[in-house]
Amino acid sequence: MKRFFNFYNQKHSYFYGLILSIFAIVIVMEYTTPSAYVFGYLYIGAILLANTHRNRRVVTIITLAAANLTFFNLFIPTIKIYHLPTVANRLIAIIALLVTGWLSVRNRIYEEKIAYQQAKIQAQEQLFQIREDFVSTLTHDLKTPLLGAIETLKSFQLGLFGQVTPKQQKILEMMRHSHQSTLQLVETVLDIYRNDNEGLKLQKEPINLKELLEEIVATLTDFALSRRIHLNLTGENLWVEGDRFQLKRVFVNLLSNAINHSTRGSNVEILLQSKGDKQEVLFLDNGLGISPEDIPQLFERFYQSHHNRQTKGSGLGLYLSRQIIEAHQGKIWAENRSSQGAIFGCRLPGIVDSIYD
Repeated sequence: MKRFFNFYNQKHSYFYGLILSIFAIVIVMEYTTPSAYVFGYLYIGAILLANTHRNRRVVTIITLAAANLTFFNLFIPTIKIYHLPTVANRLIAIIALLVTGWLSVRNRIYEEKIAYQQAKIQAQEQLFQIREDFVSTLTHDLKTPLLGAIETLKSFQLGLFGQVTPKQQKILEMMRHSHQSTLQLVETVLDIYRNDNEGLKLQKEPINLKELLEEIVATLTDFALSRRIHLNLTGENLWVEGDRFQLKRVFVNLLSNAINHSTRGSNVEILLQSKGDKQEVLFLDNGLGISPEDIPQLFERFYQSHHNRQTKGSGLGLYLSRQIIEAHQGKIWAENRSSQGAIFGCRLPGIVDSIYD
């Protein structure tokens, strides 16, 4: 460390010694010759040297010093009346010095901006690499063991390792469900990462929304009944051009959300309706509703409110749903019902071709 400071001080002293030497030589030449001879242009060397090795403040000080010394040579060492060409030459030299200093400062500003952008790009590349490492960790260090654990639990449930009592079966089922939930969260994080970086690639086909929702309702009916909640699907056959798998993820997420936040013994309504050239799917629950300040952030990544309704989950499901709906050129939103509960809705471009009616 001491060596470094000694080297820095030596370099610092050498630089200012060189600047002072240039000034001393030019001053001697300026003030020992008639004022008609202009040597002030030589100060440009000191200005450029300062711009290369020092900050903008030093460049500005050296530029102003050079301009003033060039100007004062009109009056020092003697004051007399000069011819116009002599004054003009000296003023031109002063302007040249000021312009050189100004351009040097501007060049330094541009260099600093370029260096900042390069550092920013480098930081982004490092962040991208960190994300790649993160995804690799999720894939290999989390997803693979979870899949292995789930299959092992299934084998236990099937009695492949010996007889299982009903009580043990119940515990094994709870463990398997917990592992599957964790696996689903990992897959959601992976999907969100890929969508943010690569965009969501859709496999579009004509889809009857009512048939898709009937399939989802049938899948989630047992879950809803376990919470004493009834599911009601109403509406006509409505068609869209979309990715069946991705839209199913959205609707499962929104319907599960409605079931989780409805009061026991209530109904969850799934409403299909057409508005112009758009098809809408609405999920109406009978829960506590949504805090008004939470509504604008509900579909943001990792958003979790302190209010009761948003305390469950990772804050990723609604963000992924937004990604999918927006990739379909649609819109997703949430609002409170006038009576009780909340509405989560999706609006998608419809197919008007009568062949699907």
